Amino acid sequence: MALTKSQISSALAEKLGISKADATRFMESFAELACSEAKASGTFTVPGLGKLVLVDRKARQGRNPQTGEVIQIPAKKVVKFRIAKACKDSIL
Repeated sequence: MALTKSQISSALAEKLGISKADATRFMESFAELACSEAKASGTFTVPGLGKLVLVDRKARQGRNPQTGEVIQIPAKKVVKFRIAKACKDSIL
């Protein structure tokens, strides 16, 4: 089961010896920084965890699953998260 924002804040506050409010503000500031940097430069790296990357996806053909009709899917930008090797190795 995934941790909630409140549970993460509590765990960070306890581990770092800070208030839960400070931990919550840190998480919100960190998320805001990650989003703005990924938008501005196309990438944001969290050392030891991974990297947010802005990627251009090409236009392609797809199928409507209900009718089987061929449709054209337009090109668009998507955000991907690439796990760092150290993180992947420690999890697996």
